[in-house]
Amino acid sequence: MNASAARSSDAPFGVVTMGRVGVDVYPEQTGVGLDTVSSFGKFLGGSPTNVAVAAARHGHRSAVITRTGDDPFGRFVHQALRGFGVDDRFVTPVADLPTPVTFCEIFPPDDFPLYFYGRDPVAPDLMIRAEDLDLDAIAAADVFWVTVTGLSQEPSRTATLEALRARDRRGITIIDLDYRPMFWESREEARHWVAEALPYATVAAGNLDEWETAVGDRDPQAAAKAGRAAGIDLAVVKQGPAGVLAVDDSGQVSVPPVPVEVVNGLGAGDAFGGALCHGLLSGWDTERVMRFANAAGAIVASRLSCSDAMPTSAEVEAKLEEADHVG
Repeated sequence: MNASAARSSDAPFGVVTMGRVGVDVYPEQTGVGLDTVSSFGKFLGGSPTNVAVAAARHGHRSAVITRTGDDPFGRFVHQALRGFGVDDRFVTPVADLPTPVTFCEIFPPDDFPLYFYGRDPVAPDLMIRAEDLDLDAIAAADVFWVTVTGLSQEPSRTATLEALRARDRRGITIIDLDYRPMFWESREEARHWVAEALPYATVAAGNLDEWETAVGDRDPQAAAKAGRAAGIDLAVVKQGPAGVLAVDDSGQVSVPPVPVEVVNGLGAGDAFGGALCHGLLSGWDTERVMRFANAAGAIVASRLSCSDAMPTSAEVEAKLEEADHVG
């Protein structure tokens, strides 16, 4: 994870993400609890890791900054990242901690309980240290993506803030407002640290509950306004069945969801994130970016896994054409 790891001949990354990684163990039977499931699939997981995979699917040179256990699941993470075309040079082991494993139950269309193992008392990806960061690579990337979970414990909190300060709002700097209560003492603690991070970002994205945690307001318009007041150029508020609200200097747009038969909704937000990166890097107008990201999320919601399910740009465009035709 240090600067010597980066090859000077390499061009800057298109997308660098930082934070959670693990192995998703998802049931192959849906609509039943884990106590009755008989078989599972194993997949690469962790929201920022999935976003890096999604960005790679759209043709961007991507990397993830994270840490695993020094164990077989850690080796699987490296193998899977390379298989997806994601650079793994900034993925390092922590000798005395296991690579986290996440189980879920699948009750479509909107109930997907998660069970985290190997994150207590601390996960390896929360042991990212500021002194090990390649700040030059972070500053040079076209997009840098961090998460609220990365602010939940030390040393990851200091590392995340140090990376954001070094980035200094260069290019596109995105905070994923992925508030997960099990990682925090309280919502108020999370809000305090989000407030520390927001001034260094150009984009913030999250659902209504995550925006409430970040700025203290659940109303979509008010939340977006508060995010903009904190210095965000683009506030993205995901509202579930009500679609997506996006507010930037050009005004606001509201985009309806793309209809889909939901299989597993857990990876939809990460697909949205990777597509958001792609749309912003492509220089599209805000409405087109949101429509594209919505369609990417819908595709993954119709599939079982997260990382493996990330669509290509061609698949997303086809889904948009299909939705326009139906509409």
